[in-house]
Amino acid sequence: MEKSFEPAQIESKWYARWEASGAFQPSGKGEPYCILLPPPNVTGTLHMGHAFQQTVMDMLVRYKRMQGMNTLWQVGTDHAGIATQKIVENQLAVEEKSRHDLGRDAFIERVWKWKEESGSTITNQMRRIGAAADWSRERFTMDEGLSASVRKVFIEWYRAGLIYRGNRLVNWDPVLGTAVSDLEVNSVERDGHMWSIRYMTTDGADSLVVATTRPETMLGDVAVAVHPEDERYAHLIGQSLHLPLTGRTIPVIADDYVDKDFGTGCVKITPAHDFNDYAIGQRHRLAPITIFTLEAKVNENGPAKYRGLDRYEARKQVLADLEAAGLLVETRPHKLQVPVSQRSDAVIEPMLTDQWFVDLTSDVQKDGRPGGRKAITEPALEAVTSGEIKFVPENWTTTYTQWLDKIQDWCISRQLWWGHRIPAWYDEAGNIFVGEDEADARAHAATPPVGALRQDEDVLDTWFSSALWPFSTLGWPGDGPVKNERGEIVANWQDDKIFLPSAVLVTGFDIIFFWVARMVMATRYFVGQVPFREVYINAIVRDAEGQKMSKSKGNTLDPLDLIDGIELEPLVEKSTRSLLLPQVRAKVEKRIRKDYPDGIPSIGTDALRFTFAALASYSRTINFDIKRAEGYKAFCNKLWNASRFVLMNLPEGEIAAPSGAPATEAERWILTRLKQTLVEVEQHFASYRFDHLAQALYEFVWNEFCDWFLELSKPALNGDDAVAAASTRHTLLVVLESVLRAMHPVIPFITEEIWQSVGPKLGLSETSLMQRPWPRAGEIVADDAATAEIEWFKNVLSGIRRIRSEMNIPPGKTIPLLLADGDANDRARAAKFAAQIGFLARVEAPGWIDAGADEPAAAAAVVGSLRVMIPLAGLIDLGAEKARLAKEIARIEVEIRKCEGKLGNASFVANAPPEVVSQERQRISDWNTTLGALREQAGKLQE
Repeated sequence: MEKSFEPAQIESKWYARWEASGAFQPSGKGEPYCILLPPPNVTGTLHMGHAFQQTVMDMLVRYKRMQGMNTLWQVGTDHAGIATQKIVENQLAVEEKSRHDLGRDAFIERVWKWKEESGSTITNQMRRIGAAADWSRERFTMDEGLSASVRKVFIEWYRAGLIYRGNRLVNWDPVLGTAVSDLEVNSVERDGHMWSIRYMTTDGADSLVVATTRPETMLGDVAVAVHPEDERYAHLIGQSLHLPLTGRTIPVIADDYVDKDFGTGCVKITPAHDFNDYAIGQRHRLAPITIFTLEAKVNENGPAKYRGLDRYEARKQVLADLEAAGLLVETRPHKLQVPVSQRSDAVIEPMLTDQWFVDLTSDVQKDGRPGGRKAITEPALEAVTSGEIKFVPENWTTTYTQWLDKIQDWCISRQLWWGHRIPAWYDEAGNIFVGEDEADARAHAATPPVGALRQDEDVLDTWFSSALWPFSTLGWPGDGPVKNERGEIVANWQDDKIFLPSAVLVTGFDIIFFWVARMVMATRYFVGQVPFREVYINAIVRDAEGQKMSKSKGNTLDPLDLIDGIELEPLVEKSTRSLLLPQVRAKVEKRIRKDYPDGIPSIGTDALRFTFAALASYSRTINFDIKRAEGYKAFCNKLWNASRFVLMNLPEGEIAAPSGAPATEAERWILTRLKQTLVEVEQHFASYRFDHLAQALYEFVWNEFCDWFLELSKPALNGDDAVAAASTRHTLLVVLESVLRAMHPVIPFITEEIWQSVGPKLGLSETSLMQRPWPRAGEIVADDAATAEIEWFKNVLSGIRRIRSEMNIPPGKTIPLLLADGDANDRARAAKFAAQIGFLARVEAPGWIDAGADEPAAAAAVVGSLRVMIPLAGLIDLGAEKARLAKEIARIEVEIRKCEGKLGNASFVANAPPEVVSQERQRISDWNTTLGALREQAGKLQE
C-alpha cells in the first residue's frame, strides 16, 4: 500500500474495472432483489440531492449483492419533454431559427442528435460517485421498447374508457405554449397589489365591491359570489350587476366557498382563469369565458380596445379605465404567491384547453364498466392501506392516501414535439380513432372515418412513461429479448419479471403524487402486482445553515466539486459550476471563499458517501456541512493508516490460521465487538437507518479497532509469546478483512484498494472485494467473559489517560499508580493486566491502598467501585485536580438527570422495548456508583 491515501488515484482505477468485469449485473443466483433508479432528466447534471439519493441506493445494492441475492439496479434516464425541447430550441435561437423552420421530423432528429452527444452527462457523473448500476441494461424513456409500452398502455386505457379528451382548466405556460403539471410549477412570493373595484347593480340603486390581484381577468367574469349567510348582501343575491368596461351583465350568486369575513366578502368569478372559480362555475352551471389567447394576450372575447394586448399591458389599461370611470375604489400593496413555470419562469395562466385525461375519479363508465376510481385509483390506494406497500418513514403513508382520496383526473397531454406522440387520429368530422398506427386505428374504428386522418399533434406527459418504469424497463409487454439501438439485449420480460415487485423505491417526498402513486396505479392495473414492496422517502439536502440550496442564494454545492476540490486562485473552469451563469457562479465562489479562502480541499468520493450515510436519518431535511465531510475524510485516512499498520506487522506470504481459539482476550473481545457491530449494521440496513449504520461502523472502526485493538495488539506483537503473536497477527488480518467488507457498501473505493493487499494475505481466491460475501455475524464466536475483562482494562487505561491529559502530564513520563477499594475481581484483573497497563499507560507497577490507610493527595478515576489514583506530589496542582473532579461530577449529574427524565416519563416506560428500559435503569445505577466514588475522592482532597 502507498504511504498516504490519495482518493483520486484509487477512484479513477476501480470503477472502470468493476464495470468492465460485469460486477454490476445480476448474478442469476439467489433471491431476486431489485431497485429502480428514479430516472433523472437526460438534460440534467448531478446535484447534491441526486448524489445523496444514489448513495443510499448504492449502499443497498452492494449490501444485498454481498448477501448473495440476485441483484439488479435498473438504471436509465427520462426524456424530459419540456426541458429537452427547450435546450434544443435555445440552440436554434442562436442560429436565428425556430423548430417551425425545421419542421417536426427534422426537429425531432435534431433532438436525438443532442441526446447522443450530451445526454450521458449525468450517467457519467453517477459513475464518479460509485453507482453500481447495471449499465448494460440502461433504458431511456424514448427508446423503442419503452415507447411500445407507452402506446399499449394508452390504447388499452382508451379502449377501456379510462382515457378521454376534454376541454378543462389546466396550468398553461404561455411562453412554452403547453400545459404543465403541478410539479413543474413553483409558488413564488412577489410584491403585488390588491385592487378594489365597484360593480353597480343594473338598476343603479346599489353596488358591490370586489378585491382582486388580477384586475385584467374581470373581462372574463361571469358572476360575483357572496356567502349565503352574509346578511349584508342577502338582498342582492339573484340580482344582476353591470360588469365594468364590458357592456355585459352578470348575476350575484351565493356559495359557501366565499369567506364572508375576508375582505369585502365578495368574490369575482372567472371560471376560465382560476381553478377555484372553475369549481364554483361548475356548481352553478355558469358558462366560462376565455379572454386570453394561448400567448396570454386578450382575445376576441374581450372588448375591442383591449384585444391583442399582453395580459400585463391589459392590466394597466383596465386599471386606468376603471379609475377614469370612478370604479377603482382602492389600491394597496399585497404579497402574492405567484405560480411560476420551472422551465420558462413565465407566470402560469390557468387556461381552458382541449387536453387528454386519465379518468381517476368516476366510479362507473357509461357502458357499466368500472370507472377510473374503481379500476385505477382504489387498487392503488388499497395497495398501501393493506400494508402490501410500506412507506419508510411511515408518516408518508398519510400523504399518499390523502392525495389519492382527493385525486383529480390526470392531464396527460403536452403541446410539444419531443415526447411520445399521442396515438390518436382525427377524421374530417372530428371523430377520434386510437391505435398503434393509422392502420390499427382504422381497424378498430366503430364506424368508418370521414375522409383523411390526421394524427394528434400533442405528446404525452413525461410522467406517463415514467409511471410504467417498474415493468416497461423489464421488457413488458414483449415475449422475447428487447434490444437497444446497438443490438444489445437490455431486457426480456419472460426472464426479468422475477424482479417485479422491486424491493424498495428510494425517492423524494415531492414526487409521491406525480410518480410513486402513478407507478402503483399502472403496475397494479397492467401487471396485477405492486411495483415495489417498500418506499423509502429520503430527506432533502440543505446547506449547513438549513437553507434550501438555490443558485440565486449562491449556496449550491456540486458533489463533484467536493470530490475533486475547488481551486479559487485562479478559478478553475473545469468545475461543473462553469455550467452556471456567470453571476450565479460568482455568488457561489463568494460564499465558498468566506470559509475556504484557498478553495475547498478534495475530500474524495468515499468521504462524501460516508457523510451522506451519516446524515441519512428519518428527518424531512438534512443540513450538509463541508467540515463534517472533511471529518469523514480523516476517517478514511485513519482506516488507511490502520491497514498499513496491520500489513507492516505481518511476515511475507499468506498468514495461516492458528489452531484452536484466539490466544488472547483482546482478540476474543474484538471479535465479539465485530459480531455485535455486524448485527447492528444489518438491523439498520433493514430499517433504512443509514445514520445509525454509519455511526456503528464509525465507532467500531475508529474507536475499537484502530484506537483500542491496535494498541492492545502491541504487547502481544512485541512480546516473547510466539503463539500469542501469531494468533494476534491472524486476528488483526481477519478483523480488518471483515471491516473492509462491512464498510464496502458505504465506502467502496478505499475498501477495494486496501482489500487488494489484505485478501491475498488470507489466501482468498476472489480477485475483487465485490466478489466477497457479506461477513456473517453468526459465524463469529462471542466471548462475553473476555469482553468484560477487556472493557475493565479499557476503562482503567482510559481513566489514567484522562488524568494525564487533563493534568497536562507529559505522555512519555512514567508515573506512579495507586489502586483503592474495588473487589476481588478488580485485584485479579489488575494483576493480570499489570504488564499491559504499564506498557500502554506509562505507569509504574500499581500499588494497593488498604481500607482505612492514609491516602496521599491524588487525582482519581473511578471504574465501578475501583479508584484508579495518580499521586499528585511532584506531578500536578491540587487546585486543578479539585476543579477537574468538580467538572466530572457535574457531567455525571447531568447524565443521571437525563436517565431520571426518561424513567420518569410514563409514556417512555410504557412504550419503549423492555430491554431499553432495563438499560436505562442499569445506566442510572452505574452513574450513581461512579458519582459516589468521585464525591468521596473530592471530599478526601478537600480534607
